[in-house]
Amino acid sequence: MVKSCAANESEEGSSEQSGPPPEAMFLILAYLPLYELLCMRQVCRSLRDAVNGDILPWLNITVEPPLHSRVSDDILMKMTAMADGRLASLALLNCFKITDDGLLRVIQKNPRINKLYIPGCTGITPEGVIKAVKLLTNSNNHRLKTLKISGIYNVTKEDLQTLCNLLGKTQNHHHHQNPKNLYHKRRDISKIRGEEEDDPSIDIDECPKCGEVRAVFDCPRESCSCRGCIICIRRCEECGVCMVGEEEEQSEAACADDLCLGCWLKLPKCSFCNRPYCHQHSNQQCRLPGYEGFLCVICNDNFVQNSSRLLSIIYMK
Repeated sequence: MVKSCAANESEEGSSEQSGPPPEAMFLILAYLPLYELLCMRQVCRSLRDAVNGDILPWLNITVEPPLHSRVSDDILMKMTAMADGRLASLALLNCFKITDDGLLRVIQKNPRINKLYIPGCTGITPEGVIKAVKLLTNSNNHRLKTLKISGIYNVTKEDLQTLCNLLGKTQNHHHHQNPKNLYHKRRDISKIRGEEEDDPSIDIDECPKCGEVRAVFDCPRESCSCRGCIICIRRCEECGVCMVGEEEEQSEAACADDLCLGCWLKLPKCSFCNRPYCHQHSNQQCRLPGYEGFLCVICNDNFVQNSSRLLSIIYMK
């Protein structure tokens, strides 16, 4: 479809006008990730005009890798301006170039945001977060529903209490009926477009074990009520269960993450050391030509070194 659009423009050559994109194209624009949406604008004039002229794809903006390291305050302002003040949700994942000033400018232009995800945005301060939440909760007809700020430095207990009051929520460690915050779903942003209410209103809390303000996670098992930050309670990267009891045997992974025995058994493993990667780090698997399995990074490096030594010995002889 994209190729045909580009071909039509090249065939018309000197003509300033090109045929409109197929009608089906307009149906998929709203479902494209931001990176693909921006790439679509570069294909041809027709697609550029279609993307720029349709407000629906810009109502929910998610900036994630590989764009997160390139987006600055000015770039973010230009992207969010496409929503024409109707931005409904904004997710900035590890966008370290974004500052308080850039975030506040976007919110002032888009006061109807109901979901704000800014985890790992280290250029934003707790004071900036509080100002942003105040702007999004100063109307009786609108209230911010979900706020994710884990990874922002120096959030104090007083800051947390202020944010909870603005959101109209109490701190979660006193109210277990609140939706659970699950460790293995902390990176899941698929719900940002939906209306589900099973996400906690804020993803940080005062850890009931160490008292620090961090991301605090619950156990997904109904039979377990453990709650704490990842430093106090180790959890499986795949399923999020706690690994503090004797019944949970930890198994070694090829990456630095923890895996319970059940998940360890299900995951594909390195052909040499028999250690698996979790799904998050599965891109580190090293594939060999003509070989169905994979090697972990350490085994692959050892294989390459040993092969080089063997070849050097052969050539020396």
